[in-house]
Amino acid sequence: MEFSLSHEQQQLRRTVREFAEGEIAPHVMEWDEASRFPSEILPRLAEMGFLGVIFPQEYGGAGMGYVEYVIVIEELSRVDGSVGIIVAAHNSLCTNHIYKFGTEAQKQAYVVPLAQGRKLGCWSLTEPEAGSDASGTRTVAVRKDGCWVLDGAKTFTTNGHHADVCVAMAVTDASKKHHGISAFIIEKGTPGFRPGKKENKLGLRASDTSEVVFTDCRVPAENLLGEEGEGFVNSLQILDGGRISIAALGLGMAQGAYECAVRYAKQRKQFGKPISEFQAIQFQLADMATEIDAARLLTYRAAWLADRAIASGDFDARITREASMAKLYGGEVAGRVANAAVQIHGGYGFIKDYPAEKFYRDVKLCTIGEGTSEIQRMVIARQLLGKNVRTGRKS
Repeated sequence: MEFSLSHEQQQLRRTVREFAEGEIAPHVMEWDEASRFPSEILPRLAEMGFLGVIFPQEYGGAGMGYVEYVIVIEELSRVDGSVGIIVAAHNSLCTNHIYKFGTEAQKQAYVVPLAQGRKLGCWSLTEPEAGSDASGTRTVAVRKDGCWVLDGAKTFTTNGHHADVCVAMAVTDASKKHHGISAFIIEKGTPGFRPGKKENKLGLRASDTSEVVFTDCRVPAENLLGEEGEGFVNSLQILDGGRISIAALGLGMAQGAYECAVRYAKQRKQFGKPISEFQAIQFQLADMATEIDAARLLTYRAAWLADRAIASGDFDARITREASMAKLYGGEVAGRVANAAVQIHGGYGFIKDYPAEKFYRDVKLCTIGEGTSEIQRMVIARQLLGKNVRTGRKS
C-alpha cells in the first residue's frame, strides 16, 4: 500500500497553496461579507488548469486525475470553501456529466471551453419538492417542433447566476419514474431560461447558490444529454465524483479550522502560559488532527479508486460506497473540527475577526450537499447489504 504523494502531486499542493494564500486569502472576508461572487479570480483559476483538472488535454483539460483534483479542492477550501465549491461544481458535476455521457459533438462544443475555463458550468437536479427524493421532479421536457420544450424550476444550483452552461434534469416520461428523467444542456441566453432567486446563505456566501427557471424554454434536440430517460441514472454516477468533491471540500475546511485553532492556542495566554500547554486544549487538538487524518485517508482512497477505474478502461465502474463513506465521514469531521476550533478560541471564536467563525458556518454544507449525511448512510447500507442502489432490490 502506498500512502505518499508523488513529487508532481506534492508540487501541485505547494502551487495551489501558494496561490490560495497569496491571491484568495486577502479577499475572503470581503467576498463573504458582501456575499459577492469572486468573478475576478476565475481567469486565474482557468490559467492554472483548476477548471479542467480531471479532463484530458485533448478536451482542453489539465489531464490530471481524481487524486490531483482532491488536492486542488482541499487546498482551495483550506483558505476559502466558497472558491472550492465553485471549482467543484464546475468540474465534477456540469463538465463531468457532459464528458461522461455526451456525444463527441457535445464534448467539442461544451467540454472544451468549460475545461479551458472560458465558460463556467452549473448542474441542476434539486427542486423545491425533489431533494433527496428525485421522483418528486416536476420540471418537464416535451418534444415539440423538432426540439425539447422545458418548463419548471430548479433550486440550490451552485454557480446558477454566473454559469454559461447548465446541465439540468427534466421528466420526459413520468410513467417510467427514475427511467423517465432525462438530462439536457442549456446555454446562457437561451430564450425562456433564466436564473431565479439568489439564496441568502449561512455559509459559503461568496459562492452563488440560486434557482434556475425554465419557461417555455426551447432546447435543440441535439442538446439531449445521454440517452432519453437515463438522465437520473447517469446523475447517480456523476454524484459519485461529486461526493468525492464534497469530501475534499470538508477536508480542506477542517484543515484550515484546525490550523487556525493551533495558531490561536499557541498565542493565547491564560494563567501565565499559552493555552496550548493545557491538557484540555491538547486533547482537543489531538482529536481534531486524528479525525482529519482519517477523513483524508478515506477521501484519497475514493479518489485513487476513481483513477484506477478510469485507468483500467472501466469508465462506468461504481465507487459509490467509498465515495459516500468519504463524503459522510469528511462532512461530519469538518463539523466537529470547526466546532472545536470555535471552542478553543472561546469568545473570539464567535466574532468575525478570527477565521474560526467563518469555517464554522461554511462546513455545515458538507453534511447536506450532494446528499445529506442521512442519505449517505442509506447508500452505504444498501451497498453493504447487496441491494441495487438505484432500485433498492437485491442485486
